[in-house]
Amino acid sequence: MSRLCALLLLAAACERASQAPAATMRLMLSPAWATVAPGDTTRLHAATLGPQGDTLAVPTTWASADPTVATVDSAGLVRGRAQGVVTIEATAGLLAARITVAVEPAVLLGAGDIASCTSSGDEATAALLDTLPGVVFTAGDNAYPDGSTSDYSGCYNSSWGRHKPRTRPAPGNHEYYSAGAAPYYAYFGALAGDSGKGYYSYTIGTWHIISLNSNIPATPGSPQEQWLRADLAGHPARCTLAYWHHPRFSSGSEHGSTPATQPLWQALYDAGADVVVSGHEHDYERFAPQTAAGALDTARGIREFVAGTGGMSHYAFGPPIANSEVRDNTTFGVLQLTLKPGGYDWRFIPVAGGAFSDAGSGSCH
Repeated sequence: MSRLCALLLLAAACERASQAPAATMRLMLSPAWATVAPGDTTRLHAATLGPQGDTLAVPTTWASADPTVATVDSAGLVRGRAQGVVTIEATAGLLAARITVAVEPAVLLGAGDIASCTSSGDEATAALLDTLPGVVFTAGDNAYPDGSTSDYSGCYNSSWGRHKPRTRPAPGNHEYYSAGAAPYYAYFGALAGDSGKGYYSYTIGTWHIISLNSNIPATPGSPQEQWLRADLAGHPARCTLAYWHHPRFSSGSEHGSTPATQPLWQALYDAGADVVVSGHEHDYERFAPQTAAGALDTARGIREFVAGTGGMSHYAFGPPIANSEVRDNTTFGVLQLTLKPGGYDWRFIPVAGGAFSDAGSGSCH
């Protein structure tokens, strides 16, 4: 082979390598998804990583797929314009990556204990979601009976799954009837946080929101409890809300209170959190603000809502426990929380034909 041919072949190989950076370089975006209220802003971040994980100084450009829903500036600052879901793309050289952003009012609404192919209750609560704006949460036991791939595709997806892009889920014990809750993590993807962990946080308006996993250890010093304390320290918002499946306090006769979640409550209480929402008991119950030990504390206590009313079935109550204010086990529905600077309004919205409702307001600490 002539020297000229060898040089030409080498040049061609270099050109091909320069046009295939994905094999050695990555464009990493954070967060994995974002929520922003119309008129509010949220910051997206991009980092170009080299083969050894080192950060490279590569300029990033940003673009919104639909500027009528949300715009993004040259620094990754997204501003919500109108309710909807939009894809934001970042480009660094020949690399590209995307983030889904939901533009929703500062409202959180949802329930736990939701979908089964043998019950129509989830269709009735999903019909409520069809008419209500906001970020949707699930408080676990989303797809019965086993949280399997077929339970999610055949039962959940046809009802609450209509609102998947704006849903921020938490897993329940029925999700873990399938090994490692793998179908749950596969169905929700990045919306469920890191696969296998199931705890994550995000922002709605001025509120810091935390989704936790009561199916894995929450003991003091456990990875989840340590993460929670670090997350709270890193997000010193005036108003904080958390949700998970097993309620710390419940008057329900099927499961009742779950002392194992007390360390999560204690970490939230120590940080001045305001609201906790759970499911597991198939009923609705509202508690006065209290400590992790169940003592009434109107100054710094956390108000708990049990909202296992997503549509599966109803459970009976036992005798009311301390600080229980309102109870109902006859009506499916969703809990709507309007998150305001310095406070919140709550409203339990019954399905069509439901007779029970509940409403009120609270202030942040």
